[in-house]
Amino acid sequence: MHRSEDAAIVLDAVGKRYPDGTTAVGSLSLTVPRGELVALVGPSGCGKSTTLKMINRLIEPTSGRIVIDGQDVTKADPVALRRGIGYVIQNVGLFPHQTIRDNVATVPSLLGWKRRRARERVDELLDLVGLEPETFGDRYPHQLSGGQRQRVGVARALAADPPVLLMDEPFGAVDPVVRDRLQDEFGRLQDTLGKTVVFVTHDIDEAVRLGDRVAVLAGGGDLRQYDSPAVVLGDPADDFVAQFVGSERGLRRLAVTPIEAEDLEDPPVVRATSAESAAAAAMDRADLPYALVVDAEDRLRGWVHHEQLRDRTDVRPRRMEAYVGRDASLKEALSVMLRYDAGWVAVLDDDGRLLGVLTPESLHAALRRSIRTTEPLPLPDAG
Repeated sequence: MHRSEDAAIVLDAVGKRYPDGTTAVGSLSLTVPRGELVALVGPSGCGKSTTLKMINRLIEPTSGRIVIDGQDVTKADPVALRRGIGYVIQNVGLFPHQTIRDNVATVPSLLGWKRRRARERVDELLDLVGLEPETFGDRYPHQLSGGQRQRVGVARALAADPPVLLMDEPFGAVDPVVRDRLQDEFGRLQDTLGKTVVFVTHDIDEAVRLGDRVAVLAGGGDLRQYDSPAVVLGDPADDFVAQFVGSERGLRRLAVTPIEAEDLEDPPVVRATSAESAAAAAMDRADLPYALVVDAEDRLRGWVHHEQLRDRTDVRPRRMEAYVGRDASLKEALSVMLRYDAGWVAVLDDDGRLLGVLTPESLHAALRRSIRTTEPLPLPDAG
Protein backbone atom coordinates (compact mmCIF):
# COMPACT_ATOMS: atom_id res chain seq x y z
CA MET A 1 0.00 0.00 0.00
CA HIS A 2 1.26 3.48 -0.87
CA ARG A 3 0.79 5.94 1.95
CA SER A 4 -0.10 9.50 0.99
CA GLU A 5 3.21 10.74 2.43
CA ASP A 6 4.99 8.52 -0.12
CA ALA A 7 3.29 10.38 -2.95
CA ALA A 8 5.13 12.76 -5.25
CA ILE A 9 1.87 14.18 -6.62
CA VAL A 10 -1.53 14.46 -4.95
CA LEU A 11 -4.58 15.74 -6.80
CA ASP A 12 -7.20 16.64 -4.20
CA ALA A 13 -10.69 17.23 -5.68
CA VAL A 14 -9.15 19.13 -8.61
CA GLY A 15 -11.59 20.62 -11.09
CA LYS A 16 -11.68 22.87 -14.15
CA ARG A 17 -14.84 24.71 -15.17
CA TYR A 18 -14.87 27.35 -17.89
CA PRO A 19 -16.93 30.59 -17.81
CA ASP A 20 -19.34 29.21 -20.42
CA GLY A 21 -20.29 26.42 -18.02
CA THR A 22 -18.22 23.67 -19.64
CA THR A 23 -16.78 21.22 -17.13
CA ALA A 24 -13.51 19.74 -18.40
CA VAL A 25 -12.72 18.05 -15.08
CA GLY A 26 -15.30 17.80 -12.31
CA SER A 27 -13.56 16.70 -9.11
CA LEU A 28 -10.56 14.44 -9.56
CA SER A 29 -8.62 12.95 -6.64
CA LEU A 30 -5.54 10.92 -7.46
CA THR A 31 -2.31 9.94 -5.70
CA VAL A 32 0.81 9.41 -7.82
CA PRO A 33 3.45 7.40 -5.91
CA ARG A 34 7.01 8.65 -6.01
CA GLY A 35 9.09 7.08 -8.76
CA GLU A 36 6.17 5.52 -10.61
CA LEU A 37 4.73 6.12 -14.06
CA VAL A 38 0.98 6.70 -13.96
CA ALA A 39 -0.82 6.59 -17.30
CA LEU A 40 -3.99 8.65 -17.73
CA VAL A 41 -6.12 7.00 -20.37
CA GLY A 42 -9.64 7.47 -21.67
CA PRO A 43 -11.65 8.59 -24.69
CA SER A 44 -11.23 11.98 -26.33
CA GLY A 45 -12.60 14.82 -24.21
CA CYS A 46 -12.35 12.99 -20.88
CA GLY A 47 -10.01 15.59 -19.35
CA LYS A 48 -6.67 13.77 -19.59
CA SER A 49 -4.65 16.61 -21.10
CA THR A 50 -6.48 19.21 -19.01
CA THR A 51 -5.50 17.33 -15.86
CA LEU A 52 -1.88 17.14 -16.99
CA LYS A 53 -1.74 20.86 -17.78
CA MET A 54 -3.26 21.73 -14.42
CA ILE A 55 -0.35 19.98 -12.68
CA ASN A 56 2.13 22.50 -14.14
CA ARG A 57 -0.54 25.23 -14.32
CA LEU A 58 -0.57 25.72 -18.04
CA ILE A 59 -4.27 25.54 -17.23
CA GLU A 60 -5.36 27.00 -13.91
CA PRO A 61 -7.64 24.76 -11.83
CA THR A 62 -10.86 26.33 -10.60
CA SER A 63 -11.14 24.08 -7.55
CA GLY A 64 -9.12 21.70 -5.41
CA ARG A 65 -5.44 21.38 -4.55
CA ILE A 66 -2.40 20.02 -6.38
CA VAL A 67 0.44 19.00 -4.08
CA ILE A 68 3.91 18.09 -5.38
CA ASP A 69 6.45 16.82 -2.86
CA GLY A 70 4.41 18.33 -0.04
CA GLN A 71 4.00 21.78 -1.63
CA ASP A 72 0.62 23.11 -2.73
CA VAL A 73 1.63 24.28 -6.20
CA THR A 74 -1.67 26.07 -6.83
CA LYS A 75 -0.14 28.81 -4.67
CA ALA A 76 3.35 28.73 -6.23
CA ASP A 77 4.84 30.95 -8.93
CA PRO A 78 3.79 29.16 -12.16
CA VAL A 79 6.94 30.09 -14.11
CA ALA A 80 9.24 28.75 -11.40
CA LEU A 81 7.02 25.68 -11.08
CA ARG A 82 7.33 24.84 -14.79
CA ARG A 83 11.11 25.13 -14.72
CA GLY A 84 11.16 22.37 -12.09
CA ILE A 85 8.87 20.00 -14.01
CA GLY A 86 9.81 18.18 -17.22
CA TYR A 87 7.21 18.47 -19.98
CA VAL A 88 7.03 16.48 -23.22
CA ILE A 89 4.30 16.97 -25.84
CA GLN A 90 3.32 15.13 -29.00
CA ASN A 91 4.87 17.50 -31.54
CA VAL A 92 7.96 18.14 -29.40
CA GLY A 93 7.99 21.94 -29.88
CA LEU A 94 11.73 22.29 -30.50
CA PHE A 95 13.06 25.72 -31.40
CA PRO A 96 13.78 25.41 -35.15
CA HIS A 97 16.63 27.94 -35.29
CA GLN A 98 18.55 26.49 -32.35
CA THR A 99 20.88 23.51 -32.45
CA ILE A 100 19.93 20.30 -30.69
CA ARG A 101 22.38 21.09 -27.88
CA ASP A 102 20.85 24.54 -27.38
CA ASN A 103 17.34 23.08 -27.41
CA VAL A 104 18.21 20.54 -24.72
CA ALA A 105 19.95 23.22 -22.66
CA THR A 106 16.88 25.50 -22.58
CA VAL A 107 15.92 25.04 -18.92
CA PRO A 108 19.48 24.86 -17.55
CA SER A 109 20.17 28.17 -19.33
CA LEU A 110 17.07 29.74 -17.81
CA LEU A 111 18.21 28.51 -14.40
CA GLY A 112 21.59 30.17 -14.86
CA TRP A 113 23.76 27.07 -15.17
CA LYS A 114 27.35 27.67 -16.23
CA ARG A 115 28.01 26.85 -19.87
CA ARG A 116 30.39 23.97 -19.17
CA ARG A 117 28.00 22.31 -16.72
CA ALA A 118 25.10 22.67 -19.16
CA ARG A 119 27.19 21.26 -22.04
CA GLU A 120 28.19 18.21 -20.00
CA ARG A 121 24.59 17.60 -18.95
CA VAL A 122 23.30 17.95 -22.51
CA ASP A 123 25.85 15.51 -23.92
CA GLU A 124 25.09 13.05 -21.11
CA LEU A 125 21.36 13.15 -21.91
CA LEU A 126 21.78 12.93 -25.68
CA ASP A 127 23.83 9.81 -25.15
CA LEU A 128 21.22 8.49 -22.70
CA VAL A 129 18.41 8.80 -25.26
CA GLY A 130 20.47 7.19 -28.00
CA LEU A 131 21.72 10.23 -29.92
CA GLU A 132 25.51 10.50 -30.25
CA PRO A 133 26.35 14.05 -29.06
CA GLU A 134 29.17 14.57 -31.56
CA THR A 135 26.88 13.49 -34.40
CA PHE A 136 23.63 15.18 -33.44
CA GLY A 137 24.53 17.97 -31.03
CA ASP A 138 25.19 20.64 -33.66
CA ARG A 139 22.36 19.68 -35.99
CA TYR A 140 19.05 21.51 -36.24
CA PRO A 141 15.59 19.99 -35.69
CA HIS A 142 14.74 19.84 -39.42
CA GLN A 143 17.78 17.58 -39.93
CA LEU A 144 16.37 14.88 -37.63
CA SER A 145 13.68 12.27 -38.14
CA GLY A 146 10.44 12.41 -36.17
CA GLY A 147 11.62 9.73 -33.77
CA GLN A 148 14.94 11.51 -33.23
CA ARG A 149 13.18 14.81 -32.52
CA GLN A 150 10.99 13.03 -29.97
CA ARG A 151 14.11 11.73 -28.23
CA VAL A 152 15.43 15.30 -28.11
CA GLY A 153 12.15 16.36 -26.51
CA VAL A 154 12.60 13.77 -23.76
CA ALA A 155 16.23 14.85 -23.23
CA ARG A 156 15.17 18.50 -22.97
CA ALA A 157 12.51 17.65 -20.39
CA LEU A 158 15.11 15.82 -18.29
CA ALA A 159 17.86 18.43 -18.63
CA ALA A 160 17.53 20.04 -15.20
CA ASP A 161 16.91 16.64 -13.54
CA PRO A 162 13.29 17.41 -12.54
CA PRO A 163 11.68 15.05 -10.03
CA VAL A 164 8.41 15.08 -12.00
CA LEU A 165 7.93 14.47 -15.72
CA LEU A 166 4.67 15.21 -17.55
CA MET A 167 4.14 13.60 -20.96
CA ASP A 168 1.17 14.43 -23.22
CA GLU A 169 0.76 11.89 -26.05
CA PRO A 170 4.55 12.05 -26.53
CA PHE A 171 4.79 9.32 -29.16
CA GLY A 172 1.50 9.92 -30.95
CA ALA A 173 2.96 11.78 -33.97
CA VAL A 174 5.31 9.04 -35.19
CA ASP A 175 4.61 5.90 -37.21
CA PRO A 176 3.77 2.64 -35.38
CA VAL A 177 7.21 1.05 -35.83
CA VAL A 178 9.04 4.10 -34.45
CA ARG A 179 6.45 4.46 -31.70
CA ASP A 180 7.02 0.88 -30.58
CA ARG A 181 10.77 1.50 -30.45
CA LEU A 182 10.37 4.76 -28.52
CA GLN A 183 8.12 3.05 -25.99
CA ASP A 184 10.76 0.38 -25.43
CA GLU A 185 13.53 2.95 -25.08
CA PHE A 186 11.56 5.15 -22.72
CA GLY A 187 10.63 2.13 -20.61
CA ARG A 188 14.32 1.29 -20.22
CA LEU A 189 15.10 4.93 -19.47
CA GLN A 190 12.44 5.05 -16.77
CA ASP A 191 13.80 1.85 -15.22
CA THR A 192 17.15 3.62 -14.95
CA LEU A 193 16.02 7.05 -13.78
CA GLY A 194 12.93 6.24 -11.69
CA LYS A 195 11.21 9.57 -12.32
CA THR A 196 7.68 10.33 -11.16
CA VAL A 197 5.81 10.44 -14.48
CA VAL A 198 2.26 11.34 -15.44
CA PHE A 199 1.71 10.07 -18.97
CA VAL A 200 -1.35 10.93 -21.06
CA THR A 201 -2.38 8.59 -23.87
CA HIS A 202 -5.57 7.50 -25.63
CA ASP A 203 -3.99 4.10 -26.38
CA ILE A 204 -4.71 1.41 -23.79
CA ASP A 205 -1.88 -0.75 -25.14
CA GLU A 206 0.60 2.07 -24.55
CA ALA A 207 -0.85 2.73 -21.10
CA VAL A 208 -0.52 -0.86 -19.88
CA ARG A 209 2.87 -1.30 -21.52
CA LEU A 210 4.49 1.69 -19.80
CA GLY A 211 2.40 2.36 -16.70
CA ASP A 212 3.03 1.14 -13.19
CA ARG A 213 -0.55 2.30 -12.59
CA VAL A 214 -3.33 3.11 -15.04
CA ALA A 215 -6.06 5.68 -14.37
CA VAL A 216 -9.08 5.20 -16.64
CA LEU A 217 -11.08 8.42 -17.02
CA ALA A 218 -14.58 8.95 -18.38
CA GLY A 219 -16.07 12.29 -19.45
CA GLY A 220 -15.42 15.22 -17.12
CA GLY A 221 -12.39 13.57 -15.55
CA ASP A 222 -14.53 10.94 -13.84
CA LEU A 223 -12.05 8.39 -12.44
CA ARG A 224 -13.53 4.94 -13.09
CA GLN A 225 -10.55 2.77 -12.12
CA TYR A 226 -7.02 3.30 -10.84
CA ASP A 227 -4.87 0.24 -10.42
CA SER A 228 -2.02 -1.81 -11.86
CA PRO A 229 -2.27 -2.70 -15.57
CA ALA A 230 -2.84 -6.37 -14.77
CA VAL A 231 -5.82 -5.58 -12.52
CA VAL A 232 -7.35 -3.04 -14.92
CA LEU A 233 -7.15 -5.62 -17.71
CA GLY A 234 -8.08 -8.64 -15.62
CA ASP A 235 -10.76 -7.16 -13.39
CA PRO A 236 -12.37 -4.04 -14.93
CA ALA A 237 -14.22 -1.97 -12.33
CA ASP A 238 -17.36 -1.48 -14.45
CA ASP A 239 -18.79 -1.80 -17.94
CA PHE A 240 -17.22 1.47 -19.07
CA VAL A 241 -13.72 0.25 -18.22
CA ALA A 242 -14.41 -3.19 -19.71
CA GLN A 243 -15.54 -1.65 -23.00
CA PHE A 244 -12.63 0.78 -23.07
CA VAL A 245 -9.92 -1.84 -22.51
CA GLY A 246 -11.63 -4.00 -25.11
CA SER A 247 -12.43 -7.63 -25.72
CA GLU A 248 -8.72 -8.42 -26.21
CA ARG A 249 -7.83 -7.51 -22.65
CA GLY A 250 -6.83 -11.14 -21.96
CA LEU A 251 -4.14 -10.92 -24.63
CA ARG A 252 -3.09 -7.47 -23.42
CA ARG A 253 -2.71 -8.88 -19.92
CA LEU A 254 0.00 -11.20 -21.22
CA ALA A 255 2.18 -8.17 -21.96
CA VAL A 256 2.06 -6.91 -18.37
CA THR A 257 2.35 -10.22 -16.55
CA PRO A 258 5.90 -11.26 -15.63
CA ILE A 259 7.16 -14.79 -15.46
CA GLU A 260 7.33 -16.03 -11.87
CA ALA A 261 9.03 -19.04 -10.35
CA GLU A 262 5.69 -20.75 -9.75
CA ASP A 263 5.02 -20.71 -13.50
CA LEU A 264 8.06 -22.83 -14.37
CA GLU A 265 8.22 -26.58 -14.86
CA ASP A 266 11.30 -28.78 -14.46
CA PRO A 267 12.24 -30.49 -17.74
CA PRO A 268 14.54 -33.48 -18.09
CA VAL A 269 18.08 -32.06 -17.99
CA VAL A 270 21.41 -33.66 -18.84
CA ARG A 271 24.99 -32.44 -18.76
CA ALA A 272 26.80 -31.79 -22.01
CA THR A 273 29.38 -34.35 -20.89
CA SER A 274 26.83 -37.05 -20.09
CA ALA A 275 26.79 -40.39 -21.84
CA GLU A 276 23.88 -41.08 -24.14
CA SER A 277 22.54 -43.66 -21.69
CA ALA A 278 22.14 -40.97 -19.01
CA ALA A 279 20.27 -38.74 -21.44
CA ALA A 280 17.98 -41.57 -22.47
CA ALA A 281 17.30 -42.40 -18.82
CA ALA A 282 16.36 -38.78 -18.06
CA MET A 283 13.87 -38.76 -20.92
CA ASP A 284 12.42 -42.08 -19.85
CA ARG A 285 11.88 -40.85 -16.29
CA ALA A 286 10.04 -37.75 -17.59
CA ASP A 287 8.23 -39.79 -20.26
CA LEU A 288 9.32 -37.22 -22.85
CA PRO A 289 11.25 -37.68 -26.11
CA TYR A 290 13.66 -34.77 -25.52
CA ALA A 291 15.78 -33.12 -22.85
CA LEU A 292 17.64 -29.87 -22.31
CA VAL A 293 21.42 -29.89 -22.21
CA VAL A 294 23.40 -27.71 -19.78
CA ASP A 295 27.07 -27.28 -18.92
CA ALA A 296 28.69 -27.70 -15.51
CA GLU A 297 27.41 -24.25 -14.42
CA ASP A 298 23.83 -25.04 -15.55
CA ARG A 299 24.07 -22.69 -18.56
CA LEU A 300 21.85 -23.78 -21.41
CA ARG A 301 23.72 -25.42 -24.27
CA GLY A 302 20.85 -26.79 -26.35
CA TRP A 303 18.47 -29.71 -26.52
CA VAL A 304 18.55 -33.31 -27.61
CA HIS A 305 15.91 -35.70 -29.03
CA HIS A 306 15.93 -39.41 -28.28
CA GLU A 307 16.44 -40.26 -31.97
CA GLN A 308 19.77 -38.40 -31.85
CA LEU A 309 21.10 -40.82 -29.24
CA ARG A 310 21.22 -43.88 -31.48
CA ASP A 311 24.78 -45.06 -32.08
CA ARG A 312 26.24 -42.16 -30.07
CA THR A 313 28.64 -42.31 -27.15
CA ASP A 314 28.01 -38.73 -25.99
CA VAL A 315 25.38 -35.99 -26.12
CA ARG A 316 25.64 -33.54 -29.01
CA PRO A 317 22.90 -30.96 -28.50
CA ARG A 318 21.01 -29.02 -31.11
CA ARG A 319 20.94 -25.25 -30.76
CA MET A 320 18.09 -24.02 -28.56
CA GLU A 321 16.28 -21.04 -30.10
CA ALA A 322 13.20 -20.93 -27.87
CA TYR A 323 14.31 -19.16 -24.70
CA VAL A 324 13.66 -15.91 -22.82
CA GLY A 325 15.18 -14.13 -19.84
CA ARG A 326 13.53 -14.30 -16.44
CA ASP A 327 12.44 -10.63 -16.77
CA ALA A 328 10.39 -11.37 -19.89
CA SER A 329 6.61 -11.06 -19.95
CA LEU A 330 4.23 -13.92 -20.69
CA LYS A 331 3.55 -12.26 -24.05
CA GLU A 332 7.23 -12.44 -24.97
CA ALA A 333 7.36 -16.09 -23.95
CA LEU A 334 4.25 -16.92 -25.99
CA SER A 335 5.67 -15.04 -28.98
CA VAL A 336 8.88 -17.09 -28.83
CA MET A 337 6.90 -20.30 -28.46
CA LEU A 338 4.86 -19.53 -31.58
CA ARG A 339 7.84 -18.23 -33.59
CA TYR A 340 9.77 -21.48 -33.19
CA ASP A 341 6.73 -23.78 -33.00
CA ALA A 342 8.15 -24.98 -29.71
CA GLY A 343 6.58 -27.14 -27.03
CA TRP A 344 8.80 -25.54 -24.40
CA VAL A 345 10.31 -22.13 -23.81
CA ALA A 346 13.41 -22.19 -21.63
CA VAL A 347 13.69 -19.42 -19.01
CA LEU A 348 17.23 -18.29 -18.18
CA ASP A 349 18.74 -16.09 -15.50
CA ASP A 350 21.03 -13.15 -16.27
CA ASP A 351 24.03 -15.48 -16.61
CA GLY A 352 22.30 -17.89 -18.98
CA ARG A 353 21.59 -20.54 -16.36
CA LEU A 354 18.47 -22.62 -16.80
CA LEU A 355 15.68 -21.82 -14.32
CA GLY A 356 12.97 -23.99 -15.86
CA VAL A 357 10.61 -24.07 -18.82
CA LEU A 358 7.22 -22.74 -19.79
CA THR A 359 4.77 -24.98 -21.60
CA PRO A 360 1.44 -24.04 -23.20
CA GLU A 361 -0.28 -25.38 -20.10
CA SER A 362 1.88 -23.42 -17.65
CA LEU A 363 1.49 -20.26 -19.75
CA HIS A 364 -2.28 -20.60 -19.51
CA ALA A 365 -2.09 -21.18 -15.77
CA ALA A 366 0.16 -18.13 -15.38
CA LEU A 367 -2.34 -15.96 -17.22
CA ARG A 368 -5.14 -17.14 -14.94
CA ARG A 369 -3.17 -16.32 -11.79
CA SER A 370 -2.36 -12.84 -13.15
CA ILE A 371 -5.75 -11.56 -11.92
CA ARG A 372 -4.93 -10.48 -8.41
CA THR A 373 -6.63 -8.22 -5.94
CA THR A 374 -4.41 -5.33 -4.89
CA GLU A 375 -5.11 -2.72 -2.28
CA PRO A 376 -6.10 0.57 -3.96
CA LEU A 377 -4.08 3.73 -3.50
CA PRO A 378 -5.43 6.05 -0.85
CA LEU A 379 -7.13 9.25 -1.83
CA PRO A 380 -5.70 12.39 -0.23
CA ASP A 381 -7.18 13.71 2.97
CA ALA A 382 -9.51 16.62 2.46
CA GLY A 383 -8.52 20.00 3.78
